[in-house]
Amino acid sequence: MSDDHDHDHTHPHRHPPQPDEEDTSPPQYRRLEAAVRELLMEKGLFTADEMRQVLERFDSQTPAIGARVVARAWVDPAYRARLLADGGAAMAELGIDMEGVKLVVVENTPGTHNLIVCTLCSCYPRPVLGLPPDWYKSRAYRSRAVREPRALLSEFGTVVPDGIVVRVHDSNADMRYLVLPMRPAGTEQMSESELAELVTRDSMIGVSLPRQPQTTPG
Repeated sequence: MSDDHDHDHTHPHRHPPQPDEEDTSPPQYRRLEAAVRELLMEKGLFTADEMRQVLERFDSQTPAIGARVVARAWVDPAYRARLLADGGAAMAELGIDMEGVKLVVVENTPGTHNLIVCTLCSCYPRPVLGLPPDWYKSRAYRSRAVREPRALLSEFGTVVPDGIVVRVHDSNADMRYLVLPMRPAGTEQMSESELAELVTRDSMIGVSLPRQPQTTPG
């Protein structure tokens, strides 16, 4: 889906979602989850050690993985082409398992800015970005990303000029999206590892741009 024109909708939530937003799920849901987990363990469907391994795997999945992918694409045009053609296969080249989910990588260009959302729940490319931020799961973000993406982006500090098309990509249970942001100007002499430091989680979701390189006083 895309936003080729400005939207002028009103919405009760006029403040940008905050990364440190508290989990608002009802306490009874959390208690139910814990009870079901304990019951499944008692019935031998999985062990505490298997649960620990899953949690450790989740902990190891961070935006630094995605940043490494983006930096590689910035310095290696052939890899960039493969990444855009088949995200999962390109991830596998770097030892990243997308866990059976199709990954589509969309590229920001001078004429197009991409934004990722999951309008139904919180589908998210966890193997490359880790756990989704709370604001990504919020009803406000999920609705406004589609209805008024430019206004939403501006509240994250990302102002997209009228001449640039905003494309909104809706993730689902079988498909995840990752934004390949544009490489910042003035980074021609930076190494791949240095470039990875400029790539933020939010820039790979599309709500912000990569960090700008620090300039050294002359």
